Amino acid sequence: MTIQYLDGGFADPARDAAHAFRAALQAMARPGRIETITGTAPPAPCSVAAASLILTLCDTTTPLYLAPSHDTDGLRGWITFHTGAPFTGPEQAMFGLGTWAALQPVTRFAPGTPEYPDRAATLIVEMETLSEVGATLTGPGIETTSSLSLPEIAAFQANRRRFPLGFDTYLTCGDRLAGLPRSTTVEG
Repeated sequence: MTIQYLDGGFADPARDAAHAFRAALQAMARPGRIETITGTAPPAPCSVAAASLILTLCDTTTPLYLAPSHDTDGLRGWITFHTGAPFTGPEQAMFGLGTWAALQPVTRFAPGTPEYPDRAATLIVEMETLSEVGATLTGPGIETTSSLSLPEIAAFQANRRRFPLGFDTYLTCGDRLAGLPRSTTVEG
């Protein structure tokens, strides 16, 4: 293991992880709301927000899929050192990381089961831009409507039709993130 893997984690793990966890919860509880999350310096091509989510949500019991856009030796080594998360294929992953195009087809990811819908995968989608403009969102956590830039609309509409099954999504860009749970209705 080289020194590059040792750097870039949380400087103050307890405090930084608590802040990151709160931002992750806020983003998922309020779909369309963009949160700022900092505290990491991951290897390229991983964003600060995506890395903070991985450090906060992944450990030795959470299989992680790295899509081709993010499957690099540097990122694998960094994640292994900081979390111990095992790498797996998309069908067994609890978390998937990559660009939207690289994560396709998203139907490969576990949607949970009727008995255990909480066993669904969570996708961490790296975006070039992230803004509160775009698709219209309604549902739990949204007072009236919200808007969010999405990589596409049809896949999220199909995911909503499977509710309570389906995947949950974090959209990340730089140090910003937004959550899109499967319970959210998406309109173009």
